[in-house]
Amino acid sequence: MQSRYTFGGDEHLFVEVSEEMSLEAFFKSLSVTKAVRESKISGVTEICPANASFQIKFDPDRIAPDDLATEVKRLEAAAERAEAVIKTRIIEIPVFYNDPWTHETLMRFRERHQEPGSTDIAYAARVNNLDGADAFIKAHSSAPWFVSMVGFVAGLPFLYQMVERARQLQVPKYLRPRTDTPKLTVGHGGCFGCIYSVRGAGGYQMFGITPMPIYDPNQQISYLRDFMCLFRPGDIVKWKPIDREAYDAALGDVEAGRFVPLMREVTFSLDAFNRDIDAYNQKLDEVLHGA
Repeated sequence: MQSRYTFGGDEHLFVEVSEEMSLEAFFKSLSVTKAVRESKISGVTEICPANASFQIKFDPDRIAPDDLATEVKRLEAAAERAEAVIKTRIIEIPVFYNDPWTHETLMRFRERHQEPGSTDIAYAARVNNLDGADAFIKAHSSAPWFVSMVGFVAGLPFLYQMVERARQLQVPKYLRPRTDTPKLTVGHGGCFGCIYSVRGAGGYQMFGITPMPIYDPNQQISYLRDFMCLFRPGDIVKWKPIDREAYDAALGDVEAGRFVPLMREVTFSLDAFNRDIDAYNQKLDEVLHGA
């Protein structure tokens, strides 16, 4: 895939790795931004990776724009020759699907939705040719998801489903954004899933809610004391459907400071993944649960 280089004003280099999202595009973006960070190019002040692109902020008094582009292209060429392997984490996220809080919210905004007489999960199931909410929840939670980007609001992960493109869930966003979305809502728009890290406006379909905090600006939660945001690009998420009783129990553990997320270190190989996606995802699940 041929990257497209453009400049934004005097201080930004924008590189579009691909016009469409794919794991190959994501890995290329991740590899190049990692190489830029490690090379410590004089004048680079900020590196912002995205789903299939990245942006570099630089000081033009320390490095000329064309010189920076030349250096990044050199690093890109080297990254393309390297094997797509990363050391990362797989994290289990409990989800209470069809919960009462997102349901109450989505019912308040039905006039902004494609199907006012339906619910978000029912609509998502229909447009993906699945037989109802239970089949959609199974399709949503059975395979892991890559964190391809963190941002938009603090700590919010963009998630890309790790299955063949023909099996990926695709759901349009609301016709008009809502003015309210519950904190920790599990949502979906286009090909991307997300977790709303804070309460606020949003346009993604709402499927459920997690009791597990992913953003803590006060850094009081045990697993967020080192850094206020849980996710980083390259993390792998595995959803775990839970019921109301398990949700309440987990919420109590969070409030009491006892909640410990299930998280494992893992080495991910894109080539091995592409050779047999389902088998590779099964191995990831076994790593997560210690099988």
